Amino acid sequence: MTGQALLNVDSLRVVFNTRDGQTVAVEDLSFSLNPGEVLGIVGESGSGKSVACYSLLGLIPSPPGQVERGRALFHGEDLLQMGDKQLRGIRGNKIAMIFQDPMTCLNPYMRVVDQLVEVLLEHRDITRRDARAKAIAALDEVGIRDAAKRVDDYPHQFSGGMRQRVMIAMALLAEPELLIADEPTTALDVTVQAQILALIKDLQRTRQLAVIFITHDLGVAAQMADHILVMEKGRLVEQGETSAIFQAPKEEYTRKLLAAVLTTAKPVPSAARHDAPALLSVKHLNTWFTQHTGVFFRRVLNQVRGVDDISIRIQPGEILGVVGESGSGKSTLGRSIIRLVEPDSGEVIFAGTDLLSLNPEQLKQRRSQVQMIFQDPYASLNPRMTVFDTLAEPLLLHGIANKQTVVEQVNQLMDDVGLDRRFIRKYPHEFSGGQRQRIAIARALAPKPRLIIADEPVSALDVTIRAQILALLLDLTQKHNLTMLFISHDMSVVRYLCDRVMVMQKGKLIEAGDTETLFAHPQQEYTRQLLAAIPTL
Repeated sequence: MTGQALLNVDSLRVVFNTRDGQTVAVEDLSFSLNPGEVLGIVGESGSGKSVACYSLLGLIPSPPGQVERGRALFHGEDLLQMGDKQLRGIRGNKIAMIFQDPMTCLNPYMRVVDQLVEVLLEHRDITRRDARAKAIAALDEVGIRDAAKRVDDYPHQFSGGMRQRVMIAMALLAEPELLIADEPTTALDVTVQAQILALIKDLQRTRQLAVIFITHDLGVAAQMADHILVMEKGRLVEQGETSAIFQAPKEEYTRKLLAAVLTTAKPVPSAARHDAPALLSVKHLNTWFTQHTGVFFRRVLNQVRGVDDISIRIQPGEILGVVGESGSGKSTLGRSIIRLVEPDSGEVIFAGTDLLSLNPEQLKQRRSQVQMIFQDPYASLNPRMTVFDTLAEPLLLHGIANKQTVVEQVNQLMDDVGLDRRFIRKYPHEFSGGQRQRIAIARALAPKPRLIIADEPVSALDVTIRAQILALLLDLTQKHNLTMLFISHDMSVVRYLCDRVMVMQKGKLIEAGDTETLFAHPQQEYTRQLLAAIPTL
């Protein structure tokens, strides 16, 4: 990088002292950033991307975290030598941060206006009235409609994309010189992600901001960054201009990251049996959510159509993808089929039986044949149960195993999902995100189901871990003759995995077809928008 550097980081080393000894999170990291430039930091989870940037602002928990050595010169002053009072004058003022999950970073008890105004009152000599006016202008700048009204709302009244816009407005309110964006679009739909990325890029240009953009999505990094820094296990592996890194990577680890980016169609032939009767036939399914108001919820305020007159068929061995933005009804459709959400009307014919007509005991027996993989394995796995208990429970509950055979069958499940048998006595918190998702997949496989409903099972995973899980799902569908309803907002994942795709918008099915045909010749404008929003290298 050329020119007078705004930030110079030299020989940074960050460690965490635990009961099991010392863990090195960042080792001998050096880089520089000029005014107005965008630096992308990429790598898998645990590579030290976020810890490195958090340590610059004193945001790592201490103890157990500790910056052992290094310098971080910002305008010639070492951030690592500053006390809490000095850092408070820098944070949110000269250097601002956008965090990954806005819902956990925004105070749910405070109106948005109070959280925005707080930034200005802390760092500027300004009246509350003027601060409110600036807050409204900031929300308007980041694309929130009716900003003068929405500024008085609470965070839960905004969608995920709108909450992220509030976070961006808060970060830019004091007009910082450096913006650190930590995975700001990981959990967002492709269209919302495209909007947020375009917004950050536009604000960066107009304000001549320097930006550090932390991400595991190489397509996003290619789109946003002037320079790339690749990290693995706390160490700098490779750095250089974006075009050079992506076109001619020098290191094997960088090539491995690039190879994990999904750009192709399904790599194996479809196992769908079109000569057999449909395994699942959904007819005119409706699931509505009623919003109430008044004392004891007596008055109906509104009815939201989560699933609006949906009809689909899935053949044995087929993988059907369901795509659409948040709020399109994808997850509600999957949960309605398995009756985790009770539909209002329609039919769900599975293997010749209408699941909606079954009583609780009959439904419990049928559910062994229809299993679900959830988006967040940490939330869906019982933290007090070991892996063995988690996998043994459905085997014993449905009479698939007894006390004599259960250990052997649990071990077989571990083999199927690529986990070491020695791990069966560990608890969920002792595993990485990718390993926890493998446990969740093993639990879904335990009752030997015929249909699996997978709800965003790879949305929060690194590109390399995502590629492993998708390859695992393809292998398991072939090995166990599984049929799958795969719900996702990631179009590249759907293209890689699915035989057919259906597109949902506002609860309705607006388009469906063979995957490659739909990708090549989308009929609806909404589908074209989804495809156009896919980040590419």
